[in-house]
Amino acid sequence: MTRTGVLALAALLSLSLAQGWAISPHAQVRSRPASENPGDTSPKSELKTAPAREPEEQVRALRLVSTFKTGNPGAHLASPRLAGDRLLLLTPFPHKLLTFRLGSGGWQPDWHFEPEADRMAEGTACCGLGIPGPALSADRIYLNTVDGRTIALDAGTGHPVWAVRTAGGGNGETLASSPVVAGDKILVGNSGDDYGARGWLRALDASTGRTLWTRYSTGPDEDVGIGADFAPAYGPKGKAEAGVRSWPPGAWERGGGSVSGPILHDPGLGLIFHGTGRPAPLNPDQRPGDNRWTSGLFARDDRTGAARWFYGLSSHDLHGVSGTGPLFMADRRWKGQDRKLLIHAGLNGYVYVLDRLTGEVLSAQPFVPVDASRGVELKTGTLLANDDKRTRLGSRSRDVCPSLTGATSSEGASLSSDGQTLFIASSRLCMDIEIRPANYVAGTPYLGANIRVKGSREGGRGALVAWRLDKAKPAWTVAEQWPLLGAPLPIPGGSVLYGTLDGYLKLVDERDGSPLWQQKLSSGIISAPVLLRGPDGGDYVAVVAGRGGSVGPNAGLEVDVRDATAGRGFGNLLRGLPPPEDASGALYLFALP
Repeated sequence: MTRTGVLALAALLSLSLAQGWAISPHAQVRSRPASENPGDTSPKSELKTAPAREPEEQVRALRLVSTFKTGNPGAHLASPRLAGDRLLLLTPFPHKLLTFRLGSGGWQPDWHFEPEADRMAEGTACCGLGIPGPALSADRIYLNTVDGRTIALDAGTGHPVWAVRTAGGGNGETLASSPVVAGDKILVGNSGDDYGARGWLRALDASTGRTLWTRYSTGPDEDVGIGADFAPAYGPKGKAEAGVRSWPPGAWERGGGSVSGPILHDPGLGLIFHGTGRPAPLNPDQRPGDNRWTSGLFARDDRTGAARWFYGLSSHDLHGVSGTGPLFMADRRWKGQDRKLLIHAGLNGYVYVLDRLTGEVLSAQPFVPVDASRGVELKTGTLLANDDKRTRLGSRSRDVCPSLTGATSSEGASLSSDGQTLFIASSRLCMDIEIRPANYVAGTPYLGANIRVKGSREGGRGALVAWRLDKAKPAWTVAEQWPLLGAPLPIPGGSVLYGTLDGYLKLVDERDGSPLWQQKLSSGIISAPVLLRGPDGGDYVAVVAGRGGSVGPNAGLEVDVRDATAGRGFGNLLRGLPPPEDASGALYLFALP
């Protein structure tokens, strides 16, 4: 562990502000009224978008206070985290955990931590080298690294307490999500569906890093954690060895089902909730059967990891959209009855509301254009396939919506404080998919498909959707030219803040989506803005700009846009995306009015 170069950071952050924050030059930042965006040519006719406010109502602008460049051009997925009086920022791989102390003199650089890096992981990280930020407890900071390490640090000093290798080993698996603190355990899930890595959830002892239990997404019941207490609302109950029998012989060992999305812990119920990734390979002819327990949602006992229920979002997933979308818990009235709800913004394009005690589906309706399926039958929980969009070996299916990349990102939604509205950063994307034979070689891609991603016919490649859970439909929708990836931030007082792939930070009215303010940042925004309380008692917003991975710094640095199928099909989509003004990631701090 090393400390920061205080002089270098102080040069950027030393100018004082009367209210106690630091300020730095920001000539690269340009602000214009929300009604002016010459680069925005997204079609508006197909989406219900509220009219702009009158000019006098646009004065509630956020005020830029300070900026800091990370020097890393990778995918900045991690939002800043506040731990006591320190702000934490995890950069893309090879990672640095930067910390700033928040005090009366502004942001003062404190320490930074650089974990050991295995650069071989750069070749197997499917979607870029970014990872969501660390998890926090009273005196520890826990972080995952893309190359498969889980590390505990002393929150006061940054000194390592323990570090263990949780993923890797040459089979193509990496880590792509944050660790989760669950009492005296740290929960970690792997990624690697593109390589056929077998999905798992692991519980580590928070004090030592020792593995307490591991549960898999495929394979024998004992491995998955299925026993006498397993009681799903739909599908086989008890011990049926479905994780083996629903696959061709031995295929479950390389069947995917990663746990690369959000993991939730409900200490009151003693349950853990998580999604599972798509089955591998994409070629469905090579894996006949239901392919359990991939592309679904698990509830598990937090003591042992034993499965309590499973809901299959897509049995024998034909299009590989995965079950690792955003998850939320809410306790509220539903149809006149008090319910403990699990809310899921599905990558397959549906908002699901489930009873988190039983896994029963209470509502499921699409929030983006969907034609890969015809809806969800609530009585059986079945996703009804659209036969016109089925994929078959040697054939090409066109205009399949949503695309393999999903209708949102794993971190792409937020729930309002009253639990009534889900704000979704959506991708309105479709794909042409050609199924090919796939050969499994450990550590190499195991896909079995050529994909070309494109915008939907309805127009606009992205949209901010305010979804009313009780009505199962959008309250309003704001069209965007490019897909949205980072979760929107509801701000007390009635507004929502979100970032765009072409680098705009936008504020809209929570009531109807009408624009209030926007500002151009130095690069695309693929992480969520966060709300902070400053040392002066004022409210501030921190946001990180820096796109990478499949939507790399210049749409050609990491994805060859000359190849329409490159980057899992993003090559076709990104040909018109302008390069950022600065490829380096940057942290911005804004004061709320």
